Amino acid sequence: MNIISQNTAFGGMQGVFSHESQACQCEMTFAVFVPPQAIKEPCPVVWYLSGLTCTHANVMEKGEYRRMAAELGLIIVCPDTSPRGNDIPDELTSWQMGKGAGFYLDATEEPWAENYRMYTYITEELPALVSQQFRMDMSRQGIFGHSMGGHGAMTIALKNPERFKSCSAFAPIVQPSTADWSAPALEKYLGADKAAWRKYDACALVEDGARFPEFLIDQGKADGFLENGLRPWLFEEAIKGTGIGLTLRMHERYDHSYYFISSFMDDHLKWHAERLA
Repeated sequence: MNIISQNTAFGGMQGVFSHESQACQCEMTFAVFVPPQAIKEPCPVVWYLSGLTCTHANVMEKGEYRRMAAELGLIIVCPDTSPRGNDIPDELTSWQMGKGAGFYLDATEEPWAENYRMYTYITEELPALVSQQFRMDMSRQGIFGHSMGGHGAMTIALKNPERFKSCSAFAPIVQPSTADWSAPALEKYLGADKAAWRKYDACALVEDGARFPEFLIDQGKADGFLENGLRPWLFEEAIKGTGIGLTLRMHERYDHSYYFISSFMDDHLKWHAERLA
């Protein structure tokens, strides 16, 4: 693991690191905030997954999570959203496919299958690396994210309920297999058989029997992607009768930006801290 930068913030450390990923077959960059409590004892970990076009840096620079994470004693891990590098396949004509648009899945179709293995990277490789480098209590993990990252957080939690004790999302894509900006990517990554898409679709996972105790979702009513891409009411409908809890908060005037995310970041960190206590 290589150190790119380390800065003191709120008594803790904000770091940016890189390493050679076996899952993605390239160098990957990620950020970690370690609160001051980690000097004395292992701390719970919350994973933040970013949205389309983002890197680790978007939430690190604009998410405003450090003050509350330091107060609550939470380690925050912010991975990248896709493999990177000159030799990595990309789709230059679409921001919804290729670099910056990994959708937190393991691709099976060429030319994507060799590098676009973000599900394995997030659930196996990166946890194994960071747990050796930082004082993390891996028995207390939460996960959240924004948009494509909200999709990633919800699907990963639903498939790994024994690992994660909390999950929340900002404006998640809850049914990517039918959303305008995600279905084409799923077809290119996973092939034309829509049955393969279901394990990366929160609504479909619930329909197929996956369970997680509860979710927090915040959504802006002024979000330009709400009607065609996000549609949180579909998840609300999918969980009826399942016992899955949902706190869905719809906010007037808020859009899809980090102004929205930073406005409710404290609420999400408190949500995770309560469930990781």
